[in-house]
Parts: sequence; C-alpha cells; structure tokens
Amino acid sequence: MHPLALAGSAAGRLAHDAVSGVVGGLFIQGVSERLPDGTPAVRKVRLGGIANGIVAGRWVASAAEEAWLEAGDMTTEARTTLGEVAPPPSAVTVEIHDHGHEH
Repeated sequence: MHPLALAGSAAGRLAHDAVSGVVGGLFIQGVSERLPDGTPAVRKVRLGGIANGIVAGRWVASAAEEAWLEAGDMTTEARTTLGEVAPPPSAVTVEIHDHGHEH
C-alpha cells in the first residue's frame, strides 16, 4: 500500500475522532449546564448528541474509504502510465508452515 494512502487513512480516522469527540463533548456540556440533571430533556439531548456523533463518524469513515480507494486507483493509473504492471488489490502472499500438528 502506498505510504500516502496510509497517511490519508490515518489522518481521516484521527480527524473523525477529534472532531466528533470535541464537538459532541462541548455540545453536551453546554446543554447540561443549562438544564437541571435528571430531566428527560437532558437525557434526550445527550442521546441525540451521541447519535449525531455516530452518524458523523460513519460519514467521515465512508469519505476516508472513498479517498483511500481513489488513491489506489490513481496509483494504479500512474504505474500503468509508466509501463509497470500494478498488482491486483487482493494480491496477498500467505506462507503455510507445517508444524506437524493441526490448528
């Protein structure tokens, strides 16, 4: 895998965690300070904040995956332009070790 693709994937996940955690935490803290604890409204707001964080996280993960796939496509196209044969995405080498017993 190309190092740039790895860096993009890691950056996307880090950004997702940072943004959803900070925004969700600030939102819930602000609402909690204005409403007394134990009211149904506070619980509803907290649950809504968490649900919105989950939805946002899924969206960011989807966008990161699309970017990762696009980077792979561009790398393959660049190799083809150079006359190289790009390995298929599922080209995984698995070594089989015979230890004399079954797993």
